[in-house]
Amino acid sequence: MTETTTIPEPAKRERKGSVILTDRLCGKRVEKRVKLYDRKCPGLYVSVTVAGVATFYAKVSDRTTGKQRTAWLGIHHPETFGVEHARAEVYRLRGLGAAALAETLRDRKDRQAKQGKTVAEIIEERIEWMKTPVRKADGEMRPRLEAWENTASHLHRFVGARLGKKLAREVTKNDIATLSNDIVAGKFGRPSTSNARHMRKAASALFNWASEAGRDYVTASPCVNLPKLDPEHPRIRVLTEDEIRILWHGLDDDVLLASWDRRTRLGLKFELVTMLRSRELLGAHRDELFDLDGENPRVDVPLKRVKKRRVIQQPLSDLAVEIIKEALKGNNKDFVFASPLDNKPLHRKAMADALRGDQRKGVVRTPGICALLGLRPFTPHDLRRTAATLAGDLGFSDAQIALCLDHATSKKAETEVPSVTGKVYVHSRRMKEKKAVLDAVAAELRRIIGQPAVKAIDPKLRIAA
Repeated sequence: MTETTTIPEPAKRERKGSVILTDRLCGKRVEKRVKLYDRKCPGLYVSVTVAGVATFYAKVSDRTTGKQRTAWLGIHHPETFGVEHARAEVYRLRGLGAAALAETLRDRKDRQAKQGKTVAEIIEERIEWMKTPVRKADGEMRPRLEAWENTASHLHRFVGARLGKKLAREVTKNDIATLSNDIVAGKFGRPSTSNARHMRKAASALFNWASEAGRDYVTASPCVNLPKLDPEHPRIRVLTEDEIRILWHGLDDDVLLASWDRRTRLGLKFELVTMLRSRELLGAHRDELFDLDGENPRVDVPLKRVKKRRVIQQPLSDLAVEIIKEALKGNNKDFVFASPLDNKPLHRKAMADALRGDQRKGVVRTPGICALLGLRPFTPHDLRRTAATLAGDLGFSDAQIALCLDHATSKKAETEVPSVTGKVYVHSRRMKEKKAVLDAVAAELRRIIGQPAVKAIDPKLRIAA
């Protein structure tokens, strides 16, 4: 529980109410704003707000004019700027000449103006910084933080909504903890520990960025030593063989699923067959497809669409090739899974939205694929897990499956492998190993959906799955 202490405000003229300042005293909570004058260092005082922010000031005489001036010293922080730091600064200011003192006070005034910015103001500056294009490893100019939209969303929806009007320097650890608890409790919509975790990550990055040299909007981040959130349980949804069969054939029902675009439905099949992530496959361009009618068909996913920012070369099974050819049929656009509206790929959430359906304020406007097919809800990512599980049941090792999932492996045959080996020296794509896994998964899917294996015939005669 937060300790609240009422400290009597000292008289403005007399210093009978002066105290010996300590860091602990500066950290006390007060019921109204108070000023505490330091008995050990005349002229030094601290202003403590109800929000728990303590700011040091000093009354210093200008030797040239003889006038007394009030100098802003900084925000109290027990580690970076405590009481002893403030006293030392007062003694330093007293020893300065008139010109140096005037320059110092001007610098402090500028810093005080910076620390007068609101949370909403620094959020907007942070977003502009995140989305500023910079040159990436592949030579392209892209936003400094490519996932900036997600971070901006958490900053606006949670941090800005609750703390936007507050001065950034007045935000306390208690403010962040309370906001986090309210998100978990459902005061910002559906209760979500995940949203609270993402909010904390976004807020921590925001305040760390705001405290960097050159900005100095805050002296220290309030996102420290926060209470631990409850652990999130990993998703374990795996489709059964019956569910796979219902889904596969149901995706071909143009009457029942007329509300959902055919290429969106083909994208769901493709994720199950290739183990690629939604963002990786939905942006597939014609130029990224190779040797579709040959012995080693593959799709190359550029690093800008890959979670780990590394190029993926994914072999394509015969089943995957059939899906791609159907998606390209009658399609003169540049993308395999093109949007029906323009020459752009489907939105990265298109498949998730199709499975879930369209809802507004709890009212279902368009039923999702899961509801229409009578399947227990699942996500596109669960299709990756289902394919990986099929591969595991077929006897493939975790290391082989990890290659197809683009997961990093730290061990091979129980032998520790230095991380630098894979990052710097070994650039093999392990295509044969991945192809063996994906071909086996395709064959298993054909067995489950009741489709005979494809024989060695002219690829042009292959029927779309």
